[in-house]
Amino acid sequence: MAAPLYLSMVAASAGSLVVTATLGRFGTAALAAFALAGAVYFPATAAVAGAVRGIMPFVSSAAGDREAVLRLVRDGSWLAVAVGALGAVAVAGVPLLARAGGVPTKTVAALGVFPLLLAGSVLLGSIGAMASSSLVGLGRTKVVMWAGLVAATCTAGLSLLLVNGFGPVPPLGLVGAGGATVVANLAACAVNLHGLRSTLGVPLVSLVMARPDLRRVRDLAMVGIPMAGTVLVKFGVLGVLAFAAARISTPAAATHGVATSLVGLTFTAAVAVGQAGVPLVSSRATAGDVPGVRRVVRAGLLVTAASVGSLGVLLLVLRPALLPVFTDDPDVRSLLTGLLPVVALAVLGDGLQAVLGFGLTGLRRTIPSFVVFSALYGVLALVALPVAAATGIVGLWTALVVTNALVALGQGTAFLRVSGRLREPAQDRSHEA
Repeated sequence: MAAPLYLSMVAASAGSLVVTATLGRFGTAALAAFALAGAVYFPATAAVAGAVRGIMPFVSSAAGDREAVLRLVRDGSWLAVAVGALGAVAVAGVPLLARAGGVPTKTVAALGVFPLLLAGSVLLGSIGAMASSSLVGLGRTKVVMWAGLVAATCTAGLSLLLVNGFGPVPPLGLVGAGGATVVANLAACAVNLHGLRSTLGVPLVSLVMARPDLRRVRDLAMVGIPMAGTVLVKFGVLGVLAFAAARISTPAAATHGVATSLVGLTFTAAVAVGQAGVPLVSSRATAGDVPGVRRVVRAGLLVTAASVGSLGVLLLVLRPALLPVFTDDPDVRSLLTGLLPVVALAVLGDGLQAVLGFGLTGLRRTIPSFVVFSALYGVLALVALPVAAATGIVGLWTALVVTNALVALGQGTAFLRVSGRLREPAQDRSHEA
């Protein structure tokens, strides 16, 4: 179940790299404007996706009841539109934020209509994320994979054509990249919605037009919003780490950037495994099967340790061939050579805590994850600057390793406590019988 999701995420990362490389070749101003807008767009997209993922355990529990799933999709659609609109407003306001933050006028002017195109992409992405989360909850991960592959193809192909122009079409630069992003999100949304329509056997337009159940929307939000909050906390603290690395030296900042890119390629494996486990956890939780719930999460931890661990070992083995792809600077290469083992440990800990966090999602209890993450990553944000100043880039990433291990411990403790409470209703039903 996890393999199609992982392939979809890797394809999305590859498409994003193509956009970045294409804009970099087009012009420095366009690349700087893209990075500026991306600083809001990517966290907003991740937060919106987290908010609508709250539908997964509900759909999984109701998988045998078609009418119940239809009602959940209807209410999930309204939630997706609400959080997507908030995310779109935030992204559309990038020029205002940039001016208030003292960003050079030239960079702000280069944005043009790009933030508006990204705002439309956020709204489309929220609806598509609702559909993909519903499909994951129903175990239809292959449909999500095809949607991701179609989106990645549109992103990469159209950005190559539109940014630099082709035939009678003039070079569009940043606007071309924005158009490619909109089309990619529209295509993914269409594929996911078509897959959901085929699975449920009804036109989805009638669901959107129906009146929502505000109580159920609230229940979905109570699971999804803490997930969005967790994502925002993580993005914020990782931004602090990037600032701390930049204060050390220019080579350290470059090393941190390359290490972060490598983390993205490996951490997605854990996210895929965690998402795939949600319907399995949810179905067993509905039956009050505590051992079954814990077996699923243990299996997820084993798969994650094997996959992320293997990718980490592969990175270490391929260091001589891999590092020249990212940099020609001998100082950066030297720092990366010593840092990669620490990066591998950081990703492993992050992957394990992610699986445990998705286990709590399957139990519809995401507030403990948010609390654990906020507390421990908050401490990391406080110590990042002094640690970086005293121990350098390796010490900074070591602090991240320790934090991820503690988060995994906290998530695991919360999961055991929450899953243990499932025995109570099961025992009550047995007593009544």
